[in-house]
Amino acid sequence: MVDLETFPNPAPQRDYVIKHSCPEFTSVCPKTGQPDFATIDLEYIPDRLCLELKALKLYYYSFRNEGIFYEAVTNRILDELAAVCSPRWMRVKGNFNVRGGISSQVIAETGNRLER
Repeated sequence: MVDLETFPNPAPQRDYVIKHSCPEFTSVCPKTGQPDFATIDLEYIPDRLCLELKALKLYYYSFRNEGIFYEAVTNRILDELAAVCSPRWMRVKGNFNVRGGISSQVIAETGNRLER
């Protein structure tokens, strides 16, 4: 796994949402060996730490040659990112491109959800 870096939350006294989107996510279908393309949307309420973007980008790109199902990669991203920065709340959405006539979206979250 790529080293994920963090930095101190500049406003730890406040709940605020950070959103990042990676429209160039790629992994490999473990069944067919074909590439799977997706947009990964990350939302989180930081506690003491925030995720550093260059390291996050390299982390996402580390999946390019990995055979992994949509459900597994979305939940793994959530688990690994949450373990690094211990957010108050985090959601990962994997919006996977059409394959065989079907598009898929996998959503995983942890922590206390805010009404939006």
